[in-house]
Amino acid sequence: MQLKVLLVAGTHGNEINGIWLFEQWEKSSFLINTHGIKTYKVIGNPEAKKAGRRYIHNDLNRSFLAESFSSVDSSNLERVRANQLVQLYGNQGENSCQIALDFHTTTASMGSCLVVYGRRETDLALAGLIQNKLGLPIYLHESDKKQTGFLVESWPCGIVIEIGPIGQGLLNSRIISQTKLILENFLEQLKDIENLNLCFPNELIIHRHIKTIDFPRDEDENINAYVHPLRQSKDWYPLKKNDELFYKLNGEIIRYEENESYVPVFINEAAYMEKNIAMSFTKREIWNFEDNWRRSLIELVHQK
Repeated sequence: MQLKVLLVAGTHGNEINGIWLFEQWEKSSFLINTHGIKTYKVIGNPEAKKAGRRYIHNDLNRSFLAESFSSVDSSNLERVRANQLVQLYGNQGENSCQIALDFHTTTASMGSCLVVYGRRETDLALAGLIQNKLGLPIYLHESDKKQTGFLVESWPCGIVIEIGPIGQGLLNSRIISQTKLILENFLEQLKDIENLNLCFPNELIIHRHIKTIDFPRDEDENINAYVHPLRQSKDWYPLKKNDELFYKLNGEIIRYEENESYVPVFINEAAYMEKNIAMSFTKREIWNFEDNWRRSLIELVHQK
């Protein structure tokens, strides 16, 4: 069976750089070097894209839930769309894909990074290859029951690519160039796996999700402090006890009180305001690259 890769942009309709790149690619196929890999490129949430909004009814990237597929709410656009994508490109779909790559942008100062959900061997292997090639950090998102239903979890192997910082609804040459570079490198690595012509790394650097924290709030649940100027745009910088986190207009500073030196990510991400998330804390870890990860990815790419 030929390897097929699902490429998604516009899972959130106001993240337009990936959408624009895909639209240009559709008009001129030579713009992206696919390295001979069969790809299906889709706009994740076309209705939200038309409306210039992140979503219409609820976040599409929290809509890929097993219970939603068993009984689809036809009045909820994102639930319907999630079901459509799985029916078209999922395991039993007419254009079944083994791998999904979901391209996003962020307003936070994350640079370019990879997001892996859970500890699936294929995900870790593919993320490790890209980290080894491009040096991108890996954010391992797990153990957060409030944040589930991510698109890529519905495919045997799937990775989110986050690129920023960029405001919602803005085109930016750097973001577009980074998206193209990362996309082509993923496809090149997959072609090398097909040809059994690659070298896996010995280790990978993981930023493992620990928890999210909300903004400070008053007795009426209104935000009463903002991200401290010394913390703003300091994604990936380790925190030390007593470092500044938030600032109140009366001059009060709310400080980091943990003994553990966690690493904050997605600081002040605009889209997470509605989720009551000011930032997430991660722990930087170095993991040995396990041989079973390599075998699992090779078997997936070469499955018959």
